[in-house]
Amino acid sequence: MPKKRRMVILTEGQLNVFRAKTAVSVMRYLPQEVCCVLDGVATGQHLPSLVGVGEGIPIVATLREALKFKPNTLLIGIAPVGGKLPAAWRRTLVRAMAAGLDIISGLHHFVGEDPVLARAAKKHRRRIWDVRSVPDEMECSKNVAKDLKCKRVLTVGTDANMGKMSVSLELTAEARRRGWDAEFIATGQTGMIISGAGICIDRTISDFTNGAIEREVVNRKRREILFIEGQGSIGHPAYSAVSLGLLHGCAPDGMILVHCPTRKVTTSVETPIAPLPLMVELHEKLAGLLCPSKVVGIALNTFGMKDAGARKAVAKAERETRLPASDVFRYGCGKLMDALEKHYRKKG
Repeated sequence: MPKKRRMVILTEGQLNVFRAKTAVSVMRYLPQEVCCVLDGVATGQHLPSLVGVGEGIPIVATLREALKFKPNTLLIGIAPVGGKLPAAWRRTLVRAMAAGLDIISGLHHFVGEDPVLARAAKKHRRRIWDVRSVPDEMECSKNVAKDLKCKRVLTVGTDANMGKMSVSLELTAEARRRGWDAEFIATGQTGMIISGAGICIDRTISDFTNGAIEREVVNRKRREILFIEGQGSIGHPAYSAVSLGLLHGCAPDGMILVHCPTRKVTTSVETPIAPLPLMVELHEKLAGLLCPSKVVGIALNTFGMKDAGARKAVAKAERETRLPASDVFRYGCGKLMDALEKHYRKKG
């Protein structure tokens, strides 16, 4: 990929907080690298009003319009269930490469393995970064992360797609402001695009999931504190395996539970979301099979709620769990970082 990326983000018809979470997160954390969003359905609308971020970034209807902003990269900005490339987008990608743009994709469908797109990349000498590709050499966990001196904080959740990556990034930034030698570990495609490193844990073979995140942690063992991006939920019918693999592979000694109070059932496979106290208990017991760990705080995603409702949700979460709670974007993550520092002082 170019050293200085200028990205046009493709979201065509799917520009909202949850379906276009890759686009939203990149605009939040790398706004200087985004020149426009390509979405004919949302053309002319105000990005912050749609997704809460993106002030000053235009939405354009066509690739021709996007090229006026001189991008050098096209980023596929959606993360659909199953990770397939929308068929209608193939032509846009071919035209983008013909115009000199490299492609970044976080889909399960590897763009670089698509015959039509691979030929276009070769013809126009363009690069395709399939972010979800994983190293060929993988191994099982050796259960060594629990013995490391570095502190390990894992974000866990009551559902998938609710902000575990963002909470991890915000906590990393807050820890650094307080003088900690902190690092974020990406475990998904969007986090990797933002940080430039990590592992797409949902692409690993099941036997190697624990070992893959263990290796990422061990490689950063000299840091004071690591904030590890969680995936899925142990209570999600489709994604519980990767969630448990992360939990045991990184052996966290602290956890932040992420929850969206407006959700009553899990995404894509509608199953009732368990109460917060039960989710706290389950995470602590499952983690504790290998390494003693505590849920230290609750991070709420109150996007779309009015402030009065958000404050009530925070108060309810604190009342139910007897743990500090916050929405890191509405109210900051100071309360959660305070709780983590208190937790580690007690541990000595």
